[in-house]
Amino acid sequence: MKKIFMLALVAMAGVAFAVAQPRAIGANLGSGLGVSYQHGFGASNMLDVAVNIPVLTKGFGIGGNVTYDWIDPFNAPVPWNQKGEWHWCMGVGGAGGCYGLFSSDAKNRWYAGVAGHIGIAYDFWFPMELSLDYRPTIGVAANEDGGVGFGLDGLYNGITLGIRYLF
Repeated sequence: MKKIFMLALVAMAGVAFAVAQPRAIGANLGSGLGVSYQHGFGASNMLDVAVNIPVLTKGFGIGGNVTYDWIDPFNAPVPWNQKGEWHWCMGVGGAGGCYGLFSSDAKNRWYAGVAGHIGIAYDFWFPMELSLDYRPTIGVAANEDGGVGFGLDGLYNGITLGIRYLF
């Protein structure tokens, strides 16, 4: 009985800790449309999860990345805070996805690699955030013909403008 009570207490504390952290959900617009979720770990760290649907001329694509970000790293906050609050972040994580799907003349291509995240954001005095982010990706790309190569495509199309609801 003691073990069940202790397990229930630890589970409730874990849920309370997860719910008490700052979170945000929103959209990113860049070389396509994306959805992002940010989960804070205190005031200086967050996990950023983004799913992107790129604009393609042939076929359909989907990709995603997960980065662990440091907020205001090096203890250097943005100096022009007014009514809201400016901050910047940087992080590293992983990315993957595929494109060229559902097209008769495009070859399917898959990629996986390392993702970065550098961004600046403005948190309004009400629960909304605007951000400008750069999310480069470097990794391995493969197509359905068995060709494998080093993919640098993600270095050039990772700039997004984001809007998020903070809760």
